[in-house]
This record gives sequence, C-alpha cells and structure tokens, in this order.
Amino acid sequence: MHHADFLAATAVPLGCYYALATAANLWAAVRAVREKHYRHFIAWLVVAVLFASFALLAFAGRPPVMPQWLKQAIDAVIGPVTFSLGALSLFLVFYFARRFFVRGDVAWLMLNGAVLFMGASMTDPVFAAIVSKPDNVPIVGMVFLLGFFTWLGAAQAVRNDERIARGEGPVEQQFGEQVLVWPDLIYIELIGAILGMVVLTVWSIALEAPLEQPANPVVTPNPSKAPWYFLGLQELLVYFDPAIAGVILPALVILGLMAVPYLDFNPRGSGYYTIDQRKFAYLVFQFGFLGLWVFLILVGTFMRGPNWSFFGLYEPRDLHKVVAQNNIKLSEYFWVIWLSRSLPQTPPGSGWLAELGAIFRREIAGVIVLGVYFVGLPILLGATVFRDFRRRMGRGRYVIMVLLLLTMFLVPLKMLLRWTMDMSYILSVPEWFFNV
Repeated sequence: MHHADFLAATAVPLGCYYALATAANLWAAVRAVREKHYRHFIAWLVVAVLFASFALLAFAGRPPVMPQWLKQAIDAVIGPVTFSLGALSLFLVFYFARRFFVRGDVAWLMLNGAVLFMGASMTDPVFAAIVSKPDNVPIVGMVFLLGFFTWLGAAQAVRNDERIARGEGPVEQQFGEQVLVWPDLIYIELIGAILGMVVLTVWSIALEAPLEQPANPVVTPNPSKAPWYFLGLQELLVYFDPAIAGVILPALVILGLMAVPYLDFNPRGSGYYTIDQRKFAYLVFQFGFLGLWVFLILVGTFMRGPNWSFFGLYEPRDLHKVVAQNNIKLSEYFWVIWLSRSLPQTPPGSGWLAELGAIFRREIAGVIVLGVYFVGLPILLGATVFRDFRRRMGRGRYVIMVLLLLTMFLVPLKMLLRWTMDMSYILSVPEWFFNV
C-alpha cells in the first residue's frame, strides 16, 4: 500500500485518537481552574489546542508524521544491550528523582509526550501493523495502565513518606471508618463488573478475534510466538537451557514469592504505601517485575520478528534477516580462546570416574565462576552491604534471601553475556543434560 493511501486509511482512527487526547487535556485544564492552578490551565489548554489541530489534520488524511531520520535514529540506537541498559537507567532515574516525577503536572506532561509519540509512530506502516494487531492491542493498553498504576503507587508512597517525615501518620491511618460488605462493597463491584462487560463487548465487536487458519503440523508460523503472558518465558529460552527457563526459574519465582512473608523482617510499611521505609523491598520487587518480566514481554511482543531476530520499532520484518550469532561456552573461551588449547576429552573406554574428572577439568572455569557467585558473593555481601540484614534475619533466612536475589540477577547478567560475548552457557554438561 502506498504511504498516502495508508494515511488515508488511518484518518478516522488517528483523528479519534487525537480528539480523545484533546478532551483529556480540556478536562485537565478545567480541573486546574477549579484548583486555581492558572499556569497549568494555560499549559493544558495549549496542549489541547495542539491535539485538536492534529485531530483535524488526521481527519483530513494529513496527520503529523514522525520524520524518517528520527525513525532511523531510533532503530539504529535500539538494540538488545542499549534497550536493556537504557530501561535500567530510566528505572534508576525515576527512583532517585521520584519526588519530581510523581508530581501531577510532570506525570501529565509525560503522558502527553507518550500519547504524541504513539500517534506519530502510528503513521509508520510497520509500527502500526504491530501495535494494531488484535493480539497486541491489549498489551499496548496494559502498558499505559501499568505506567499509571506504578505512578499512582509511587505518588501515594511519596506523600506518606513526606507526612511521616513531618511527624504525621500515613494517609491510610485516617481510613478508620468501617463499612458493610453489602451494599457498599458489592454495589461498587457490581458497577465495575457491568462496566467491564460493556468494555469487553464493544472491544469484541470493534476488533476481530485473532484467529488463524486451522493448525497444520507441516507448517510452523515464523515467528511462532506464545501468548503474551508466556512471552517472557519464551524470551528466556534464548539465554537459558529449556529446563532452567521453563521449569527451574518459574518454580523459584513461585517459591520465592511464597517465602517473602517468612523472610521479611521489617515491621514498618505494613498497611500503607511507603518507599523510604521499604527501599530494599521496593527496588527488588520493581526490578523483578518491571525489569525481568514486563521488559521481556515487551521485547518478545514488539521487537522479536521472523527467525526470532531483534528488530527496531520501525524496521520492516524481513523474513530473510538472519543475524550471525555464535554459541560459545565459557569452557571454550577458557581453553580454546584464552589458553589456546583443546578442550579436555574423556578417554575412550574409561569409567565413570574418569569421565567425571574430564568433565570437571573441562568446566573448571564455569565451576569457579558459579562457586564465587553463589558461595563467595553471599559471604562477601553478608560481611559488607547486607551485614545488618544477616544479623537481623539470621543465617538461614539470609542464605535463602541472598540465593534467591542472586538467581534473579543471574538473568540480566546472562542476557548481557549473550548479547556482548555470544556466551551460551557458563557451565555446560550435556552428558547429564545440565546447562547454566
């Protein structure tokens, strides 16, 4: 389809999109007047006029488009390493500057920026095809919802931290009034259920079900993607053995979540939002949820294409794109590349003891690295950074906590090793079907 024809086909959806953004900013301007924030009123009124002009242009078939040079620059910059490190950097920036970002005007300005970026990107056929795919529409919606509720929780936590610093109690302590389940709670839940049913009904009418042709065992779709809630596990298969990615890591996640109430020793922050009193817990949870789950889902949804290759946001999904990537084990790095020697082999006809010795010699580098990581590092952390944790938790709970924490951080470390050094396994024992 020619680009002009594509813009004409998206005229009505984009026009409605910008009209909705206009209405939202008009509502924000009216609210600013009621709160006597006249500078905010002028700012949101100007933004509303801007989005209204975009809506008129979109309805006319001439929406504002993202410049080609900017799309090429974004695709050139976005890669596995830069995208992951950039996301981690933004996470740290938002955490340390959270008192600035939870402000209502800053958050609303960021939302307008995201809306503008989304609208301009929708004029690109590749981006529009990915985002408007019926399978991906709910994920796009959940991205905005996730951003809102993450901001809302942080805003309530910052407000409580400021109140506690002034010697006041958290806001939740004021909610001492008891209400009846019926009719107060049930009435609200009934209204929510009705609204949810209406939204899902309209959704099912507006978007066709993403059904494909009947399954054919001879033909495999390229790419063959799991449902969105399993895309994180599918992405982990790139970096870990299937047994670890599909069984061990999910089991550790479930067991770790079950163990949290028994490992937690901090009595503060129970029943109210706070960050200052639960910094360690907040950082670990947000990093685990946003960095190791949501991030992998976004990568698998929007950046993985044919042959499971990594694509930019605006890069055409070329079926013939094949990125040359080697699979180098740490043992091969150690013996072949660094020591310029061949890998130790098991002598033919030898017993199991000789085979075990040959495997140990071959994987000595991986054994040392994992031993230092899972044995030496907990001891070092317990004597330095986590000294107070070890004293207050006790030896048993501390060991469980730090091993779960190190296992969690092993995921991004292994991903970086894969992207930068083409390292497939740190420890590889295919004879026993054990690979890390």
